[in-house]
Amino acid sequence: LPVALWGFFPLWGFYTSKTRLQGKHRACVCVVFSVDYHHVQAPFEIVLWIMLASLAKLGFHWSGRLPAVVPESCLLIMVGLLVGGVIYGVRHSAPPTLSADAFFLFLLPPIVLDAGYFLPGRLFFENLGTILWYAVVGTLWNVLGIGLSLYSLCLLAPGSLGDISLLHCLLFGSLIAAVDPVAVLSVFQEMHVNEQLRILVFGESLLNDAVTVVLYKLFESFLRMPSVSGLDVLLGGCRVLVVGMGGLFVGLFFGLIAALTSRFTSGAQVIAPLFVFLYSYLSYLTSEMLHLSGIMAIVTCAVTMKQYVEANVSERSNTSIQYFLKMWSSVSETLIFIFLGVSTIQDVHMWSWPFVCSTLLLCLVWRATGVLLLTAVVNKLRRNTVTFRDQFIIAYGGLRGAICFSLVFLIDDFPKKRLFITTTIVVILFTVFVQGMTIKPLVELLDVKKEKGALPSVSEEIHSRLIDHLLAGIEDVVGYWGQHYWKDRSVFTHFVCVCVCVCVCVHLEF
Repeated sequence: LPVALWGFFPLWGFYTSKTRLQGKHRACVCVVFSVDYHHVQAPFEIVLWIMLASLAKLGFHWSGRLPAVVPESCLLIMVGLLVGGVIYGVRHSAPPTLSADAFFLFLLPPIVLDAGYFLPGRLFFENLGTILWYAVVGTLWNVLGIGLSLYSLCLLAPGSLGDISLLHCLLFGSLIAAVDPVAVLSVFQEMHVNEQLRILVFGESLLNDAVTVVLYKLFESFLRMPSVSGLDVLLGGCRVLVVGMGGLFVGLFFGLIAALTSRFTSGAQVIAPLFVFLYSYLSYLTSEMLHLSGIMAIVTCAVTMKQYVEANVSERSNTSIQYFLKMWSSVSETLIFIFLGVSTIQDVHMWSWPFVCSTLLLCLVWRATGVLLLTAVVNKLRRNTVTFRDQFIIAYGGLRGAICFSLVFLIDDFPKKRLFITTTIVVILFTVFVQGMTIKPLVELLDVKKEKGALPSVSEEIHSRLIDHLLAGIEDVVGYWGQHYWKDRSVFTHFVCVCVCVCVCVHLEF
């Protein structure tokens, strides 16, 4: 049979028949083998990029002590720089860049979904006030501080920077103030710092993106107006609230639908994990469609549905959800850092020493002063205060990444757009390489409190939950709806609260 096939294919490939078509002779050849790259170009290149990213990540973990010294994000960016340099040298043109649509619609949602789904709920809600204080007020502090300071610099240097307006400086300040959760997570997960510090840094970086994107779009709309009045500023402030709260309600709506749907998946456990991904992604896309905060929506959706989904689906489905979320977010994170390096090799750079160095210095100064001032206020209201060492790590952990890199390319063309792009790349590389590589030695040098290595014992879990239920009962008695009241409204909690109320009332009567 092999011999027959070996003889058949050449005969079939070279067999030709002449036919008469519209008065002309035309040879029809039956081709045995051909290459049609354009037919599969898009998916083929996507798979190759994912394969390159995965192999690079796999290689780092086999490289000995290198990942312990250099963060994985730095190594991935270096791979991207190498690949971008090779592409530029071979093609003599700029390598492919990471488009804003690809980042915001495909790469960012898996990372935010993973962060929201595995968010430690107790720690997050116990520190929610401080996180919002850092994310909202702190972001406004950084945006206005950096933007106004850069505008003052432009007024002092009218020769080369005189054509940069106040709104352009505020727009640039809004994007350069975006602390990237991708970069922060990749560094802080390797250091095993204490739970309070990790949740403050992670929560602030997660919600900071929602605020910066909203402010970016607000200043972008102001730039497209012929003039900006006081009413426009007032409406812009209202828009910020609407965008944030709207994203929260959209995420809550889809999270409740996902929780309800998971109750009816007992007969089809195979597709149960699919609803987690679909409803989460739908919440993000719906918010983006309505010009609301997609980040707020997908985080709220994940936090809302998690406890119900885990209770309604099987153990295998829970395992599938967890592994797929980790895999999906890991691939997206790896692609983002590699494309950051690849996209750096371009011909669009414009250099200005005063602007670049001032931006880098202002990012450090305004973040440090903001953290110190805001923490001084919030420590007066906290029982567990944020120590000075933790404050230093919070200020030093403001790493920039793909969020500001993608936003800077969305700016409408104007003479200094290339300067904004160059400055953004310099800030990203400095924060990821210099701050990202030195933050771990600083944590060791400052002797920052680390997380507990061992899991809590059964006795600790029982006592912790007993205290929670007792405090919830006390809040119910005094009519105060605090964090313990809202933390868990399950049947058991309600039963314990009622029992505590009855016992207290009986004791008061006697």
